[in-house]
Amino acid sequence: MPTRVLVPSGVLGLGFDREALARGVAARPDIICIDGGSTDSGPFSLGAGQSKYSRAATKSEWRALMLARAEAGVPLVIGTAGTCGTDSTVDWMYDITAELARELGQELRVARLYSSQPAARVAEAAAADRVTPLPPSPELRLEDLTNIVALAGAEQIQAALETGADIVIAGRTTDTATIAALPLSRGDAAGGAWHGAKIGECGALCSTNPTSGVILVDFDQTGFTVEPLATGARCTPHSVSAHMLYENSDPFRLFEPGGYLDVTGATYTALDDRRVRVEGSVWVPGRYTVKLEGARIAGYQTTILAILRDAHYAANAQAWVDRLTGFLHREIETRMGLARADYMLEFRLIGVDAALGALENRTGSPVEVGVLGIITARTQAEASEIGKLINPFVLHYPLTDDEDLPTFAFPYSPATTDRGALYEFALNHVMVLDDPMSAFRIEVSEIRTEVPA
Repeated sequence: MPTRVLVPSGVLGLGFDREALARGVAARPDIICIDGGSTDSGPFSLGAGQSKYSRAATKSEWRALMLARAEAGVPLVIGTAGTCGTDSTVDWMYDITAELARELGQELRVARLYSSQPAARVAEAAAADRVTPLPPSPELRLEDLTNIVALAGAEQIQAALETGADIVIAGRTTDTATIAALPLSRGDAAGGAWHGAKIGECGALCSTNPTSGVILVDFDQTGFTVEPLATGARCTPHSVSAHMLYENSDPFRLFEPGGYLDVTGATYTALDDRRVRVEGSVWVPGRYTVKLEGARIAGYQTTILAILRDAHYAANAQAWVDRLTGFLHREIETRMGLARADYMLEFRLIGVDAALGALENRTGSPVEVGVLGIITARTQAEASEIGKLINPFVLHYPLTDDEDLPTFAFPYSPATTDRGALYEFALNHVMVLDDPMSAFRIEVSEIRTEVPA
């Protein structure tokens, strides 16, 4: 019998087709797997240990999945809970689960897989030459990291499932681990398990209707078959094979804990107008390593936003910013005594180069230009003070000395906003483990519905 994995969406919080989910449950899956996050949105979630998704959206979608799990009678697994997979976001997800269990009257065994790493453990491994940098990699400096996580693989998910858990809430995992775990433990082809997990990691992104979310992946001893469940959605050899390029620098190899997937010899066959069959993928075992991710505070930020609508200023926005920036640096040094090395002041022109900055190679004639000033300093108080100092000049500074003082628009008052801590990624390394569980821990909780006396 094949191992059938139901994937409701590429990530919890992004939404999915509820009718397609019902079809998936009716297809009698062996497990329901969904991802909870990634590093796609930058280092803030990891640095702060917070989910980027709203609690309300998470609870709404998780409610539907908990009901689907109960109807199907199979385990429900989420990886990288709470966007970043720190211990704090695993517990955040557990609190939502316990709250829903009480509301739904469900009695559950919940396994929490924790992925956070104490700095001392990583330092000890580094001293033993068991931590290796990946390019590009920052200097290994552990003393000021706010959070460190290790990416769990299939073995850690398998250990959580072996507790008999109805629900597994995992910390940081590889995107594929939750999907590959059960097929691997059942003896399905290792190459097919990892390849199918890679194709299914983002739900229906491997189909012609990527926003529909829900797919089924059937694994067996020679490969896997993938099928989208939304009405009108189709998987094609092109849409499936193309997903090996998604977030992967090598279209033929994918590294995971304990080895790598090689799809050089894989074949993609359309079984009909919806399903694709894949065979020929190979798993190449290797040393057991887990990737490390870490974040640290890189400063504190304040932003300011003004809008240039005068045609003369909109057409000469870059020249205005260049002149303003030099003036402001002199004012900050004179009035606050800060050297350039003590802070950063950057202006991005929305409608001109806000996304790419100096790399922008397209030009246009916008009606208005938004001027976003970004101040980064050693403390929030310092960044806020710089923001207040530059405020009147960002809103009234002239393009030349012989022009009338201009007036610009600003969309909100005050024009400055304190953003708080700015985080940066500070680890891109792998750590060798002799035992896959040595850097992870599992806690199992029984959630019981109280019966009125």
